[in-house]
Amino acid sequence: MTTNKNQSASAIVNRARPEILAMKGYSSARSLQTGTDTSIFLDANECPFEPFIGAHNLARYPRQQPIKLAVAICDWLDISTRNLTVTRGADEAIECLMRAFCVPNTDNIVICPPTFAMYRQSAILHAVETREAPLNDSFGLDIAAIDKATDANTKMIFICSPNNPTGNVMARDDILSLCAAYADQALIVLDETYIQFAEASSLIPMIESTPNLVILRTLSKSHAAAGLRCGAAIARGEITQLLQKVLAPYPLASPVVDAALAILTSKNHQTLAAKRDALIERRDRFIPRLAALPMVDAILPSDANFILVRVQDADSFYATCLEAGIVVRNQSHQPGLANSIRISIGTEDEMNALVAALSGDTTESATDTARTGKVIRTTSETAISVSVNLDKASPVNISTGIGFYDHMLDQIAKHGGFSLEVECDGDLHIDAHHTVEDCAIALGQAIRTALGDKRGINRYGFMLPMDETLVTVALDLSGRFYLDFKADFPATHVGDLPTDMVPHFFYSLAEHMQANLHISVTGENAHHMVEACFKGFGRTIRQAVRREGSELPSTKGVL
Repeated sequence: MTTNKNQSASAIVNRARPEILAMKGYSSARSLQTGTDTSIFLDANECPFEPFIGAHNLARYPRQQPIKLAVAICDWLDISTRNLTVTRGADEAIECLMRAFCVPNTDNIVICPPTFAMYRQSAILHAVETREAPLNDSFGLDIAAIDKATDANTKMIFICSPNNPTGNVMARDDILSLCAAYADQALIVLDETYIQFAEASSLIPMIESTPNLVILRTLSKSHAAAGLRCGAAIARGEITQLLQKVLAPYPLASPVVDAALAILTSKNHQTLAAKRDALIERRDRFIPRLAALPMVDAILPSDANFILVRVQDADSFYATCLEAGIVVRNQSHQPGLANSIRISIGTEDEMNALVAALSGDTTESATDTARTGKVIRTTSETAISVSVNLDKASPVNISTGIGFYDHMLDQIAKHGGFSLEVECDGDLHIDAHHTVEDCAIALGQAIRTALGDKRGINRYGFMLPMDETLVTVALDLSGRFYLDFKADFPATHVGDLPTDMVPHFFYSLAEHMQANLHISVTGENAHHMVEACFKGFGRTIRQAVRREGSELPSTKGVL
């Protein structure tokens, strides 16, 4: 065994499996690419054509560690590429650690239950013994228990912080003391999957000064990309080299790389940070509501996007949720968690539905009759998500990148009396045209979807004065498209919205709602005139979509 050791490496690297230390890493086709300007690939038996029209870069194998993605992750985490191994979620990082360091049927790992089940699962698959050092009564690390569980064959100690399923952050000093105590013996694998929901800081800055510290991160939770399967292991360069030796030659599909790059832009980081803040605020608002339910005994403090609820009867609680179509996670099998349920924080509607189901109030959770529509529209110019609920007044959240346009869409929703959520990432560096048009298209499609068969609606609608301005709006949700728009705006812009896009907005909206729409506005102030059009339309559609019975408002029998 001593012949395989690297005399220049740290002691912890020489704790890796001797055959892995001795092994030469697999040379995949893309690993042999010598320069970024290589354009002819005849080395990997790939086909020289794409599999379908519109496909991009699917015919070629990706790199094991795609350069652009690695740089984007390094920018996010403020690390060097020498410290990074990109994997298929954090689960694959765990697998690679097992492969690189644990000798089957000889070595062991230590976990601190209650904790994430995959540490044990991976160990079982690799014929590695799992030893337990349970968390203390406060769900903190029990250093004495960890010391008692280890021996000369312990290769890794897994710590989840914030912990899954208890949701608490582990004491920083405890983690660093373990790193020091086991510096030459065992890796301290710190799973920071949920760290961006907590007020605590990541230990990533300690990587270079702590040779045996490995940190796991993923886009699954903090970046809302569980379906993407993209994670990372962050470690000293010598450990990174070992992990990439045992990593699959092509772990990341090209579409995954493209999507991850879209997620990791600076603008999207800001958007996601705001959404995490909103989720945390929602979590903190719903905890008292859930705690007040008679079947709930206590709710643990949480630094994550979930809560752990202690209940009187976990099986009954779970069954009640399931009957309402809501899936939660029963954690009663974990040590110290008898009658405990883990609940992820969902949307406002989902959390309201949960409380309603547990309260026995089926009216709040019923969604069968709700008139909702959601449209996801992606082009080379815009990416848009629009959601409407014609039977609720909130939430209303608009973000298109055009401030005055956001204000106008907000006027439609507020005066229309319905919930509207719009997110758009458009090519505003060119101009506002595509963003305005495509949002109108998506909004029209969403409203049309929400209207369903249109039974019971009023169908028609309104007029509205605004200071010196007068707007007349007539709407017929007929299923036929026609627009008549009359206006002479005295300015080219209102705020950052070009006034010539106002008739274009209503044209696209009416076309995709499949409605007759007549708008005529007169006035002297362009701001008032544009706002009157949007407010007038909002009031008109409020009247037109209101339900009064179940009759179809048409002699033809169809709209």
